[in-house]
Amino acid sequence: MRWSNGPDAVYGWHDHPYGKVLVVASGTITFTVGEEHRGIAMKSGDRLELPPRTPHSAVVGSSGVVCLEAHVPAQRWAAE
Repeated sequence: MRWSNGPDAVYGWHDHPYGKVLVVASGTITFTVGEEHRGIAMKSGDRLELPPRTPHSAVVGSSGVVCLEAHVPAQRWAAE
């Protein structure tokens, strides 16, 4: 699926029961991932894989962001 957000949008801490594969199509977004709060700054062309139940938050950059996202069922993620 494709999604977008305007400048400086904030996603609070959450997780998902499925894995996510995310590619930034345009703009920028910074994810904070895991209990160690690792920051991942992403720009156009960057890819992020989040295993199921990985806590994360995000802040969209000053020019907004457009992302492409795929969901991978937890049982399939574990098999790969």
